[in-house]
Amino acid sequence: MLNELKNLVKLAKDKEVENKKFFEKLKKKTPKNLDYLMQELHEAEFKKTDCLTCANCCKTTGPLFTLADIERIAKHLKQKPQQFISQYLKIDEENDYVLQNVPCAFLDSENACLIYDVRPKACREFPHTDRKKFQQITDLTLNNIAVCPATYRIVEQMKLRLPLLK
Repeated sequence: MLNELKNLVKLAKDKEVENKKFFEKLKKKTPKNLDYLMQELHEAEFKKTDCLTCANCCKTTGPLFTLADIERIAKHLKQKPQQFISQYLKIDEENDYVLQNVPCAFLDSENACLIYDVRPKACREFPHTDRKKFQQITDLTLNNIAVCPATYRIVEQMKLRLPLLK
């Protein structure tokens, strides 16, 4: 896994132009069965992938925190929402709440999440490869390819399964 992570950024960069073209075609000519295909590819990949062996998403990027996330996590930590915000979050250039630092403060030494049951919505849904109307989040997916080895593999499988878009 470590070797794969070292190469992931390079692999993603090497495939970036190809993936952008593929996703542009996908947006213009979205197959009717895309949601089903993405669900199938996602489930097949995550039967083989153990996120606890990687946790690269938690180590290198941070999720957006909604107000509902903040309230839920603060309550779990027995804090007031403002305490949680001042201790862990900052507002980014797009006016969203994000982590002050990465890796995530809630990631333990075994790659487990200390707030797993109340984690942010963005963490629960990551890497978003099973989201309905997948063609609407291709920019996010392009970013996630360089972060998540499973996303890289899902997109490669997607290109094989949808050869008409090549």
